[in-house]
Amino acid sequence: MNILHELHRRFAAALSGMVDSPADLLSQVRASQDPKFGDYQANCAMPLGKRLGKPPREIAKEIVARLDVAGLCEPPEIAGPGFINLRLKTDWLEQQAAAASVDARLGVPMVEKPHTYIVDYSAPNVAKPMHVGHIRSTVIGDCLYRTLNFAGHKAISDNHLGDWGTQFGMIIYGYKSQEIRDKVKASGAAEKLGEFGALYAFVNRLGEENPKIREAVLSETAKLHGGDEENLRLWNEIRQQCESDIERIYKRLGVKFDEQLGESFYHDRLAAVVDNLVNKGIARESDGAIGVFLDGYETPFLIRKQDGAFLYATTDLATIAYRMDRWHPDAILYVVDHRQSLHFVQLFATARKWHPEWSSVEFKHISFGTVLGKDGKPFKTRSGETIGLDDLLGLAEVKALGIVKENDDAKPNGPELTKTERIDVARKVGIGAIKYADLSQSRTTDYVFDYDKMLAMNGNTATYMQYAHARVRGIFIKGQKQLGDSGEMARPAGPQTISLLHPAERALALAALQLSEAIDLVLADYRPNQLTSYLFELANRFSTFYENCPVLKAETPELLQSRLALCDLTAKVLRQGLELLGIEVVERM
Repeated sequence: MNILHELHRRFAAALSGMVDSPADLLSQVRASQDPKFGDYQANCAMPLGKRLGKPPREIAKEIVARLDVAGLCEPPEIAGPGFINLRLKTDWLEQQAAAASVDARLGVPMVEKPHTYIVDYSAPNVAKPMHVGHIRSTVIGDCLYRTLNFAGHKAISDNHLGDWGTQFGMIIYGYKSQEIRDKVKASGAAEKLGEFGALYAFVNRLGEENPKIREAVLSETAKLHGGDEENLRLWNEIRQQCESDIERIYKRLGVKFDEQLGESFYHDRLAAVVDNLVNKGIARESDGAIGVFLDGYETPFLIRKQDGAFLYATTDLATIAYRMDRWHPDAILYVVDHRQSLHFVQLFATARKWHPEWSSVEFKHISFGTVLGKDGKPFKTRSGETIGLDDLLGLAEVKALGIVKENDDAKPNGPELTKTERIDVARKVGIGAIKYADLSQSRTTDYVFDYDKMLAMNGNTATYMQYAHARVRGIFIKGQKQLGDSGEMARPAGPQTISLLHPAERALALAALQLSEAIDLVLADYRPNQLTSYLFELANRFSTFYENCPVLKAETPELLQSRLALCDLTAKVLRQGLELLGIEVVERM
C-alpha cells in the first residue's frame, strides 16, 4: 500500500464537502519532516482558510471532524495555526510491514493508469570513444527507465546513436591516407583510443588548422551520404567495431536498450519530412535554407541547410514520427544536457505544429548539469583531455579494490573474502559509487567528481548503501555460524509477525513502507535524487535500529523472529531501491 495515496484519498473525501475541487490541496498532505510532529502532516487548512475567509485553525477542526482515518491513524492532532498532525497506528504498521515482507513488490502498488514512455538517453557518437560526459545521460536515463517499468508503466529505452555525421567523414578521410595512419600509429594514440578514435582526434585537429582538410572531410561525408560504395563499406566496418566497444562499456555499466537505432536509419526519411513541412506551410525557404519560423524566436528552426544537407533537427523530427507510428507513446523523454534546451523547445513546438494530434503527448527534455573537476571546470585529465569512460570506470574499480582489501584485512578474525570475491565486490562498489554520486545530485545542477567522496563508507554514497545491505545480510550469516549444525537460519519465508516495540523498530518499518512514495517523487519531475535521499534515510534508520535493538541476542524467540523479518524487509527494500538506480548489492563487504 502507498500510505500517502491512502491519506490523500481520505482527505479528498473530507475536503469534497468544503471545496468544489480539493485536488490542489492534497499536495499539502505529506510525510512529516520531524517525527515529533507525527508521521504525516496536513497543511491544507492555511490555504483553504484564506480561500474561505476563515481562521485556519477553525478550518483544521472542520477537516478533522470530516476526516475518517479510523483504523489507520491515531486521533489527528491540531497544532499551531492549523497544522494537522497524523500518527499511524502501530498495529496497522505491523500488519503492513508483515505483508510487505512477503510481497514480491514490497507493498508497492502498480500504477492505476499505465502509460507508454520512450526514454531517449546516452546517445553517443559512435565514431568517438565514450567519455565522462556520457555518464550523466546514461545513468539518469537508465534509472528513469527502470523506475517507470517497476511502477507499472511500459517504458522503452532508446539509444539514438550518432552514426552518420561528419565524424565519419573525418575517420574515412584519415583511413584513406596511409601517411595519416602512420602518424597516428607512431603517436601511440591508437593504443589508448583505438584506431578509429585516434584517427578522428588526429583529423579533427588537422581540420581546425587547415580549411582544405575540412573541405575534404565534408566531401567524404557527402560521398557517404550519397551512397558511395567505398565509403559505405568503410562506414560499416568502422561502425561495427565502434559499436562493439560501446556495447562492452554498456555491459560494464549494466545498461541495456530495447531499441538502438542510429541517425543512419532515418536518413532516407529526411527529404520527405522537409517536403511535408513545406507543403503544409509550416516550413519555408530563407537565404537558401529551409526552416520553421516559430512565434517568439528570431532565428528559424533549420531543417535543411543551403547546400541541401539535413540537420539534427530533421533527424529528430523523423525520429519522433517513427516512434509515434511504432510505439504510440504517451510521453517521450530526452535525457540530454542543458545546453540543448533551445533545440528541444523548438523541436517540440515544431512537432506539435506538424502533427496537432501529438499535442496530447508529453515531450520532455530531462536536462542535466556538467561533471566538474575539483578545480570547478569540466572534468578532464591533467593534460586537458576529456577522460574516457572506460578509464573512469577502471580507476573506480581499482580504488574500490584498495578499500575492500583494507576493510577485509582488518576483520577481527582475519580476511573473509577470496581474491575473486574481492574483485567482484570492488567492481560492484566502484561502478556503484560513480552511478550513485551522479544520481544523488539534483540533475539540473553541476557536481564535482571526487573518487574519495564517492567511495566513502559513510554519508550519502553507494558504498554506505551497499554496506548497509551487507550489514543486514551479515546478521543472517553470523546467525548461521552460531547455529552451526544445530539448525539453519535463512531469510524468513511465509507470513511473518512483526512487532514494533521499540521506537527504532517503528521508525525503520515506516521508512521501509515508504518506497512507493519515493518512486512517486522520482517520477513527478524525473529526479532520481529523490530515491537516493530515501535510501539514505532508510539506511540511517537501520543503523539506529542496529545500535538499539539486538537481533541475534533478542530477549525472546518471538522477538528474534520479528526482528529478523524486519531486517529482511529492510534488505529487500535496499536491494530493490539500488536496483532501480542500476546498482548491484553485495552480501559481504
